[in-house]
Amino acid sequence: MQILIILSSNIPEIKWNAIRFGNFLLNVGEEVTIFLNGPGVDLYEGESEQFPIAEEAKLFAISDGFLAA
Repeated sequence: MQILIILSSNIPEIKWNAIRFGNFLLNVGEEVTIFLNGPGVDLYEGESEQFPIAEEAKLFAISDGFLAA
């Protein structure tokens, strides 16, 4: 199944969880696209030890997930 996640928040925890959810879906065999909209376009803003957004995004890309803006 093809799944689209629309990320339009600039809150680091929400961005981190959206990408984690995308990774979960990829691991169970789904095709996933994350569309960055509005404040969500700056994906790495708010990166921290608590919310390692870049690490999750790298895993998402390596797992053949698609990021669109």
